[in-house]
Amino acid sequence: MKNKQTHVIIRQRIRKEWFYVAPGVWGIRDKVVNVYLVHDPSSNHWVLVDTGLFSTAAKIKRVAEQLFWPQVAPSAIVLTHGHFDHVGSARKLSDEWDIPVYAHYLEAPYLTGRSAYPPPDSSVGGGLFSWLSFLYPRQALDLEGRLLLLPENGKIPGLNEWKYIHTPGHAPGHISLYRERDGVLLAGDAFVTTRQESLISVITQEKIISGPPKYFTYDWLAAERSVKTLAGLRPSMVASGHGRPMGGNDLEALHSLAENFKEQAVPSSGRYVDDPAVTGISGVEYLPVVDNRKLVLKVAATLAVIGVGIFLLNRVKKSLE
Repeated sequence: MKNKQTHVIIRQRIRKEWFYVAPGVWGIRDKVVNVYLVHDPSSNHWVLVDTGLFSTAAKIKRVAEQLFWPQVAPSAIVLTHGHFDHVGSARKLSDEWDIPVYAHYLEAPYLTGRSAYPPPDSSVGGGLFSWLSFLYPRQALDLEGRLLLLPENGKIPGLNEWKYIHTPGHAPGHISLYRERDGVLLAGDAFVTTRQESLISVITQEKIISGPPKYFTYDWLAAERSVKTLAGLRPSMVASGHGRPMGGNDLEALHSLAENFKEQAVPSSGRYVDDPAVTGISGVEYLPVVDNRKLVLKVAATLAVIGVGIFLLNRVKKSLE
């Protein structure tokens, strides 16, 4: 009896680790990022879209066992882009499952050790996650031996009902995935459904259509074009790399974002606002000059805020003891 109760408790715990998006589409949230598991009915296989942080691997495997047993391993991993919070478990899972990892050819330099991404911009404001972005990893991941390039016709190997759309701006080879028959869109970070710059919004999972996370977006004109392209699809359901799925009347906000992108998404100032980084097939080709004095002041101010926060938290804890 105890074994049965334990099994039920474990199943309930795992059930809380994933959320439903649409028929054949499930999501997993780990800390600050989402990954998606997409089933293909024509082949009865599934594909993992993004891999989250390094710590996400164990959670992905637990959920896969519950959703897809006995076909626990996917046929492939598809990356919307290669930022650290989307590829943390890519090497580990692709090796364990012995499967390929697909990405757009313009992401290849950052997934084969050839180039680091443009540096994050902690001056864009919006909250703690922006201020701390100078600490985020941006070095190239090395997926040599596992990485395959997506075909240029928009098809996604292993997902016959889906197509990918090149949506750069946040990352050079960023893609979004779209299922036309029911209008389901996996947007990656082309836009997100919470304010990813804000710690409070991330903790509460505030549902709001926002532009791509500001601190990593290196080309705002390209990002605007990408949002307009996705809004033009008029999706019925959206799931992004950060935040909760949104559908129905809530998606009117996506059209507002597309029409008013500069006012709603672009920061008032920042390294890439007026002078985007330039990237190519070999990686980063040009970076705008940054005022290092301002950067030092930003870092010092951020560390001071963190220090004050820790001090106040300790004082509160002591007063409660």
